[in-house]
Amino acid sequence: MRVLVTRPLHDAQRWVRALSGRGLQAVALPLIDIAPAADARALHAAWRVLPQYLALMFVSANAVTHFFATRPPDVNIWGAAGDIGPRAWATGPGTRQALLDAGVSAGQIVAPAADAQRFDSEALWALTGASVRPGGRVLIVRGADDTGRSAGRDWFAQRVAAAGAKAEFVVAYERRLPQWSDAERTLARLAATDGSVWLFSSSQAIGHLQDLLPAQRWDAARAVATHPRIAQAARDAGFGVVCESRPAFDEVIASIESMA
Repeated sequence: MRVLVTRPLHDAQRWVRALSGRGLQAVALPLIDIAPAADARALHAAWRVLPQYLALMFVSANAVTHFFATRPPDVNIWGAAGDIGPRAWATGPGTRQALLDAGVSAGQIVAPAADAQRFDSEALWALTGASVRPGGRVLIVRGADDTGRSAGRDWFAQRVAAAGAKAEFVVAYERRLPQWSDAERTLARLAATDGSVWLFSSSQAIGHLQDLLPAQRWDAARAVATHPRIAQAARDAGFGVVCESRPAFDEVIASIESMA
């Protein structure tokens, strides 16, 4: 049973190594390309006014990586001085680890626990909502598509606004449709019918799959999705079997193996 990992290439390769280490035949088939934001001026400006924010909310590890790639050398927020500056809010353990790797101290980070049932905006708001006060400012660091349109939901921003604070946005990276080779396209068509398991961690990835293979039927295909919304997107795309799983590695493994 083959597992197709559809995350962006860097993440997909990491998951392929981990899944292969557990005896699964894993292959990277990225359905999202990640690139730096085309215009970094807003990122540079955000770094200059960071002390004005109550917190920065990072939607993903990619948001962290590309935001910190633009850090000015003379800005020491979240540096060796310790717990200074705004809080860094993360939607899950991968994003939290990216913040730690970027040099943010653990005391500045708020994120759902590793054993939380969900890693999303709702889980993060349950931890942070009480700290949002009228007049405060929260900067949401996220991605956009290649047209500059912001990717993702505005649910968290709506909760911030409802609490009387101001939610602002900055685009740190772009999520693009990948350019598949002929071999990748052939692999995807085979995996629609040969019993492979598609591992989805993004609804956008499923949309890209439909864009890349618009005439393909998916009623014989199987998928593991790491969030209920992603699972519903797979069902809406026509996948015949869809299994929901928490994004924790061991639980993803268990979900994949349940399809054997």
